[in-house]
Amino acid sequence: MQSFTPGQTVQRRDMWQGRVWSTQALRVIDDSATALVTAAWPGAEARVPDSYARARRSGSTAERGEAVRQLAAGAWRLTATGWEETVLLLWKAPLAHFSVNAFYSLDGGCSLRNWYINFERPSVRHASGFDTLDLFVDLVVDADLSTWRWKDQDEYAQARRLGIVNDTDHAQVEEARAQAVAWVTERSGPFAEADRWAAWRPDPTWPTPNLAHVPPE
Repeated sequence: MQSFTPGQTVQRRDMWQGRVWSTQALRVIDDSATALVTAAWPGAEARVPDSYARARRSGSTAERGEAVRQLAAGAWRLTATGWEETVLLLWKAPLAHFSVNAFYSLDGGCSLRNWYINFERPSVRHASGFDTLDLFVDLVVDADLSTWRWKDQDEYAQARRLGIVNDTDHAQVEEARAQAVAWVTERSGPFAEADRWAAWRPDPTWPTPNLAHVPPE
């Protein structure tokens, strides 16, 4: 299996039918048999569908729905953008159908704002990073792990209707949902070290992740 070195720049790509749906430059924090841990912070380069970029600026649910329709139709264009507002720490276990993300607020310093469990296809590694596909539904968890809520279930239902999330994906997401909630409630998986991750900070000597620095496939 392709392995990465701490400090290395890699990219996460969301792939659909052999095409890049989005790509994000990330800095490798750790790579082990347990998980690949990467990070991004404001200014880290990305490319996303222009419809999704518009939806993010406007907060429009209609625009987000249009982005999902474009994905199903294979009719999207990528636009350059960058990570904004928070520091991201992304933890992804091999073969897992979700990643565990920690978002850190920059208001008055760098402090853990919340956890965010992103349901997605298992990672496929290559020399420049890893490929997956966001499966739309998410679990937002308070920083102290006391409460959580589901997010974007309407988009998930739309993706099911359009055939983006197939029956196999759906069965795996249902199983992954149960595992993710169990990790939160039992303080297991990465949440067994929640205090350590909450105290994590990016190395100030590392430059902002840049797609130009990603190694070729």
